[in-house]
Amino acid sequence: MFFTYLRRELRRRRKAALVVASGLALGIALVIVVSSVSSGMKQAQGKVLESLYGLGTDMTVTKAATPSEGGSGRPRFKFDAKGEGDEEQSSDRVMVQGFQTLASSTVAEVGRQDGVADAVGGLSLQVMKVDGRFKQGEFEQAPGGSGGGAQPPGGGTDQQQGEVRGGGADFDVDSYSVYGTDVGKLDLGPLTSSKISKGRTFTGSEANSKVAVADASYAKEKKLAVGDTVTISGTKIKVVGIATPDSGGAAANLYVPLKRAQTLADAKDKITTVYVKAADSQQIGAVKSAIQKNIPGTTVTTSADLADTVSGSLSTASDLASSVGKWLSIAVLVAAFLVAGLLTSSAVSRRVREFGTLKALGWKSGRVTRQVVGEAVVNGLVGGALGIAVGLGGAYVVTAISPTLTAELGSGGGQSGGGLMRAGGPGGPGDALGQSASKALDISLTAPVGTTTIALAVGLAVAGGLIAGAFGGWRASRLRPADALRRVE
Repeated sequence: MFFTYLRRELRRRRKAALVVASGLALGIALVIVVSSVSSGMKQAQGKVLESLYGLGTDMTVTKAATPSEGGSGRPRFKFDAKGEGDEEQSSDRVMVQGFQTLASSTVAEVGRQDGVADAVGGLSLQVMKVDGRFKQGEFEQAPGGSGGGAQPPGGGTDQQQGEVRGGGADFDVDSYSVYGTDVGKLDLGPLTSSKISKGRTFTGSEANSKVAVADASYAKEKKLAVGDTVTISGTKIKVVGIATPDSGGAAANLYVPLKRAQTLADAKDKITTVYVKAADSQQIGAVKSAIQKNIPGTTVTTSADLADTVSGSLSTASDLASSVGKWLSIAVLVAAFLVAGLLTSSAVSRRVREFGTLKALGWKSGRVTRQVVGEAVVNGLVGGALGIAVGLGGAYVVTAISPTLTAELGSGGGQSGGGLMRAGGPGGPGDALGQSASKALDISLTAPVGTTTIALAVGLAVAGGLIAGAFGGWRASRLRPADALRRVE
């Protein structure tokens, strides 16, 4: 009897039911779109952080630079004369990025802390190479001067009048980053955010080998291929693989085994960064505190700390999605619930005579209330189905368009000796990972819809129906049969 009457009343009042369902659908669809876009923002931000940290890294341990360690931080180049001609001069200098180092034993010390699942060290280097030549000037005698030949001033008994013309220097300066990677633990650190697209990665037996993996962009710029060699401070390094970053930003131009990097920089048993993987992601804060307490002089930076330095359109869009979008969704939902409740209550007012007749025939107030609530819940479920369909369509459109957002890691208040601003300041992960921290990354936005979002939409649909039913049911329960029968629709 209940369902028969429910079906008949809903069919008889299709337009009113559709209005109520449409209002709820709009609010639910907006919640789905905003939730999916916010989830996409988090994934995009995660890709940005992975490009710096590496996949699976929860935090990094570094050491803040001090003036005594780095000195002035200005690279110096000395050229030995190779003859009187225009001989080409060449010199390069391998510098520790950020001019701060930790002892390699720090890795084991960090690994012994409670809550640390794994730790690995790395050494960030910057190579500055200068190539070019000097050209000697020629002395030209002034018109009317005595003597023959081009004698320099003061070179003879008679002072010649003239000037030196031409000469100078023409040098090319090339700067690129090199990262020393522990080949025994390739599953942790910045190289994990890249995939080997050509060649191979390192093997465990190449701890001190003269091999390198080149970033794809750098290899394209320098026209490097697998099997080619690059020369770093007089040492020829063979390129064994090309790595393509997942998120478009690499930690370094070249990756070499850690021990080889230490040899190139004359930094034996030194590292710049310890990459840490926590045993429990919920205890990252506790692990950070333990490391800072038990290993003095270190700076621990988590992914949450680094996320605060992300700027650009990704940060702006994320703020809009989390603040404006969230409050807009709440406002639309509240409005939809209120409209549904008022429309249901208004529908009850127009059915006064109907409910009065039912009560006169023996229906109790509770039965009348259940009937109104049942109709409202069905309207809510219909609105929820429509809202889910519209919301999924909106999320699909966002994913199909894939708008490109720019993420840039700004300075946290420090500057390395090389003049490049690093995320987190001196000693932070940006310093440890080189130039990638100072350039913008382009991230394609997606809008994934998870089961949690769908469950939330269904819950909102039921809640909307119950709220609307509560309005109408309360109004229906207050009707008296005698008063209702005197009313004319």
